[in-house]
Amino acid sequence: MATQYDLIVIGAGPGGYVAAIRAAQLGLKTVIVEREHMGGICLNWGCIPTKALLRSSEVFHLMHRAKEFGLKADGIGYDIDAVVKRSRGVAKQLSGGVAHLMKKNKITTVMGEAKLTGKGKVSVKTDKGTEELTAKNVIVATGARARELPGLEADGDLVWTYKHALVPPRMPKKLLVIGSGAIGIEFASFYNTLGADTTVVEVMDRVLPVEDAEISAFAKKQFVKQGMKIMEKSTVKKLDRGKGKVTAHIEANGKVEKLEFDTVISAVGIVGNVEGLGLEDLGVKIDRTHVVTDEYCGTGVEGLYAIGDIAGAPWLAHKASHEGVMVAEKIAGKHVHPVKPESIAGCTYCHPQVASVGYSEAKAKELGFDIKVGRFPFIGNGKAIALGEPEGMVKTVFNAKTGELLGAHMVGAEVTELIQGYVVGRQLETTEEDLMHAVFPHPTLSEMMHESVLDAYDRAIHY
Repeated sequence: MATQYDLIVIGAGPGGYVAAIRAAQLGLKTVIVEREHMGGICLNWGCIPTKALLRSSEVFHLMHRAKEFGLKADGIGYDIDAVVKRSRGVAKQLSGGVAHLMKKNKITTVMGEAKLTGKGKVSVKTDKGTEELTAKNVIVATGARARELPGLEADGDLVWTYKHALVPPRMPKKLLVIGSGAIGIEFASFYNTLGADTTVVEVMDRVLPVEDAEISAFAKKQFVKQGMKIMEKSTVKKLDRGKGKVTAHIEANGKVEKLEFDTVISAVGIVGNVEGLGLEDLGVKIDRTHVVTDEYCGTGVEGLYAIGDIAGAPWLAHKASHEGVMVAEKIAGKHVHPVKPESIAGCTYCHPQVASVGYSEAKAKELGFDIKVGRFPFIGNGKAIALGEPEGMVKTVFNAKTGELLGAHMVGAEVTELIQGYVVGRQLETTEEDLMHAVFPHPTLSEMMHESVLDAYDRAIHY
C-alpha cells in the first residue's frame, strides 16, 4: 500500500533538500527520494569540493609569493593525493550535514531510483524492493550531468569529466581543457597553478562567454600571464587516444592543428537528468533535456513542479535552492514571487575570481536601455594593494533615465563575496543615489563598488 504525503521531492541536491526543509517548516508531511548522494552533485561532486581544491592551489600560489610579503618559504611543494583527500573530506562533512537536517526537520528519506507512475504517484526502487509513495504535490529536482560530445567521451584515464578531475588518477603534465565556462576555467586554473602546462579551447569568441565582454578580456589577460594558452573560436574535432597520450585535432580559422596532451578535461556543458522518470507519459514537455516550466516552476501538470538544473539555465545551486523555497511556499498557499534569472548572481572561482549579476553592457544596450557605465580598478584601492591583489576591476551598468542598477560585473580577488552587495541593491530596487549615499567601510575591497557607481556619474574620487 502506498504511503501518503503532502509533498514528494525527487532529488536531494541544493534544490530538492532545501525545498523539503521549507515544506516541513510549513507543516507539510514531506518525503525526499535520492538515488546516490545527499546534497547532490553540488555538495559531493561540484561547487563544494572544487572550492576546496581551488583553496589549496590558492595557498600554493601565495606560498610562491612569500618573498613579496617579507616571508620565507623553502622547499614548496604539494601532495596531490592529500589535496584531493581534504576536498573529499569537506564534501563528506557537508553531505552528512544534509542527512542530519532531514532528520532534524522530520523529513522521511528514501534512498533509491524514483519514477512517476501517475499524477501524484511515485514508485521508488530501493535495495529492499519497491516503495510506493503518493502525494498531492511532487517536485522534480534531479539535476544534471556532464554533456559528452561524440568522439570526446570521457574514459577516466586520458579524458576526464569534472568527476574524474576531482579525484585525479595522476597529476596532468600537459592538459587540454575543452570549454571555458565556470567548470572548465576553474579546473584549468587549479591544474595550471599546480604546474600543469594548460591549454583551454573555447568554441565561442571569448573565454567565460556568459560574462560581460570587458570582464572576459581582463580575465583572459590574467590567465595568459599565468601561463595558460587560450584558443578562442576553436573546436576540438576529434581525439586520437594512444598509450599515455591524446592527440587533439583542433580546428580554428578553417585550419586543423594537431596537439598532443597527456590529459583532457571535457567541460562542454550539462544535460538534464530527465530519463526514466516517466515525465513524458504525464504530458510534461522536455526541450533539449530540460523540463519546460512556467515562472513558478510548474510543468503544466497539476501538482508537478521542476526546479534547479533540470528546469534550465542558469545552472546554479543558489537558483535551485531559491526555486525550492518558492515552490514549497506556493504549495503551502503562501504568496510568492517568481525567481528572475537576471537577479541570480554568477560566480566563478578561478584566479582571478569573476562574479556578476544582471545585464552586461552589451545586453543592456540590446534591450534598448540608455545606459551609464562606471568602472573602478583594483590598483586604485588601498586594501587590494595591501593584500597584494592589485589586478582586477569592478564595472556597473545603470539605466541613465531612472538610475536603476541594471548590472554589475567584477573580476579580481574575493569578488565572489562582494557581488552580494549589488544583488541586495537590485533586490531592494536601489538607485545610483542610494548607492552613492551609502557609507562603505575603509579600508575594504567593497569601496571599489562605491567608486564604480560614482564613476558612472563622473564622480569617482580615487581614480
